[in-house]
Amino acid sequence: MTIEHKNKKKFTGKVVSTKMQNTITVLIADQKPDPRCGKIIKRTKKYLADTNSFEINEGDKVEIEECRPISKRKFFKVISIIKAEGAKQ
Repeated sequence: MTIEHKNKKKFTGKVVSTKMQNTITVLIADQKPDPRCGKIIKRTKKYLADTNSFEINEGDKVEIEECRPISKRKFFKVISIIKAEGAKQ
């Protein structure tokens, strides 16, 4: 019997680093209006994600989902590769 949690966070972002073993760094960009003046503010945040044996390169667009803590800073895993742009030669 498995229990699935409905409220897992999912993000789509760009891979900025693949230098670690089985781990990638994903940059998530978000735009929200300022509560006081209404000006659009761009915010970015980097998350570490487990690769799940995907072949991922820098520049790829991936979808990540929240999971149990894998290490001290890594609590997301890669679900799918949306667009593979950064191919190594």
